Amino acid sequence: MSLPRRNLLLTAAASGLLTWAAPGATQAVASVPPEVARGLPGVQRLGSARLRVFGFNIYDATLWVEPGFVAGSFERHPLALTLTYLRDLKGRAIAERSLVEMARGATISPAQSQTWLAAMQASFPDVRLGDRLTGLHSPDRGADFWLNGQARVGVADPEFSRLFFGIWLSQATSEPEMRRALLIRPTP
Repeated sequence: MSLPRRNLLLTAAASGLLTWAAPGATQAVASVPPEVARGLPGVQRLGSARLRVFGFNIYDATLWVEPGFVAGSFERHPLALTLTYLRDLKGRAIAERSLVEMARGATISPAQSQTWLAAMQASFPDVRLGDRLTGLHSPDRGADFWLNGQARVGVADPEFSRLFFGIWLSQATSEPEMRRALLIRPTP
């Protein structure tokens, strides 16, 4: 991806000019990824959505939950979110944008911000078209991450995990339409 195009995408994301496709419009992950099945036995796909910025497809998101999941208290439930990238992106940019979105849900101290940014930069590699980045939320432990089924660095901090997955699932999300799409089971 050229530098001007990447800057345009990041600027659009930073300014909130994001749009989300309806759940049926995405190419959701059809079967449970192995890393999700290992971490969440009995898991089921809840919803999916596509992130678009200025008409450019960025990723398809799929939310995986166990029976009994309650959206209003997502932070209390183990869950997994799979992002299948539809274009190349730098891991550093993904981490930086994630931190901005996490700050919507809480006040994050400068020291915590630095620690979490460094952790995400270690966890999130550069991604290419077709790569699958999976995050597993464990309420009492934190977050684990995989790229295409290969384990990455996790973040053993429950508050980090709550805020990170809150980017998509919190009522404070910058994109309530995406949240709704992820939390509504599609009709057969």
